[in-house]
Amino acid sequence: MSSSTMPAADAAWLHMDRPANPMVVNSVIWFDEPLDWELVKGVISRRIVDQFPRFRRRVGDPLGRPPRFEDDSEFDIEQHLHRLALPAPGDQAALQDLVSDLITPPLDPTRPLWHAYLIDGYGNGCAILFRIHHCIADGIALGRVMLSLTDAQVDAGIAPPPRPGSSGRRVSLDTVTRPAGAAISAARRVTGAVVHEGLETLARPAHITELAGTASQDAATLAKLLASPPDTHTVLRESLHGTRRVAWSKPFPLDRIRTAGRRKSGTINDVLITAVTGALRTELERHGDVPDDIHIMVPFNLRPLDEALPRDLGNDFALILLALPVGIEDRGARSREVKMRMDAIKDSHEGPISYGILSAIGATPPAVEDRLIGFFTQKASAVVTNVPGPREQVYFAGTPVEGVLVWAPCSGSIGMTVSIFSYMGEVTVGFMSDTGLVPDPQPLVDAFDAELRALCRGTRTRTRRAPTRS
Repeated sequence: MSSSTMPAADAAWLHMDRPANPMVVNSVIWFDEPLDWELVKGVISRRIVDQFPRFRRRVGDPLGRPPRFEDDSEFDIEQHLHRLALPAPGDQAALQDLVSDLITPPLDPTRPLWHAYLIDGYGNGCAILFRIHHCIADGIALGRVMLSLTDAQVDAGIAPPPRPGSSGRRVSLDTVTRPAGAAISAARRVTGAVVHEGLETLARPAHITELAGTASQDAATLAKLLASPPDTHTVLRESLHGTRRVAWSKPFPLDRIRTAGRRKSGTINDVLITAVTGALRTELERHGDVPDDIHIMVPFNLRPLDEALPRDLGNDFALILLALPVGIEDRGARSREVKMRMDAIKDSHEGPISYGILSAIGATPPAVEDRLIGFFTQKASAVVTNVPGPREQVYFAGTPVEGVLVWAPCSGSIGMTVSIFSYMGEVTVGFMSDTGLVPDPQPLVDAFDAELRALCRGTRTRTRRAPTRS
């Protein structure tokens, strides 16, 4: 049985696991048509398990310093793939409820730390939920892993069987096991669309590399990360219950957001973060509890997006601590303040320094590590991820993908994570919250939608027709 030492950054996320807060990346992909179960299993086996060894390796001695990845001699993919039926009425609310139930339990530590669920009966289609531990890879990398399951063309060699009475040909599972190079090439074509003008990352990976050489000299940035006090106590910083709920928006046209940003010499990110700020302000107002600022952790990528993912995956990202001006009542003034803060942070050294802190956390003795994790995560009230997906339609096992969300875990005492995902020229936003903070995140989704529409008022574009759910 082969084994390898877990890199310090990956070990940090493994050791951040808490009973009320497992460090699991949760992603949902939904479809307007049913998927063939055997093809689904074949695609996942060939394009994930066979390509990335960590999906068939378990954590040996998880409390070790450092822990190790080791081959699971009893690995059986059937223990990681599950098929469920969505309860009536099979609409988005029902899917949100089922996903909420499935994401609460921790993963089995004696097996490779991932699971996938095919959920039948979502309207006329279905959905897939992936649960993957953060020690395997960061959320941005796992988003790309999920995209490696897809193809840019419907006839790329994997298609569902013909319906009764149709003249289509049935594709055997042999086509799923096509040469690995073909699948990887398809994934690169898909993920190549990630680097576009619409949803830019908060910092350019190449620029981060340039800054890394001098980051250790930036005492001011280090002080901001380590010497800043815990975030203001609000309803978003209450004790966690350990149960989670999710809700997500209808897709919103990316062009309208881009136009709204340009009107104020800003970016799509500026508009989206302003809308998140407004939604959180609305939630805080409901409790009569609005401070001047609250802070969020924003992960951003350190890997060049035009390069293939390494087979060992891992965590190669940084965290930015961003103050949201929730105390500003006027929407226009709030928007200008968000843009100013976003501009100030883009060229800072904060990313490399935070990556160094995360790596250091994973290499410290348990007592010190626990204090560092608590110290680091007390500084924010939520995690917000912004992941750009393909601009064009992609297909999973020959079936069109209709939407995607990827939620990063909430480390330490943080109990809310927000997923922003762009796909096919539209943006979907999902909130995941611990029930001890926000028992029902749907009002947050509604508030975000209202804020985004207000910020984009006066912009128009042709939208993709929303699918009809039965």
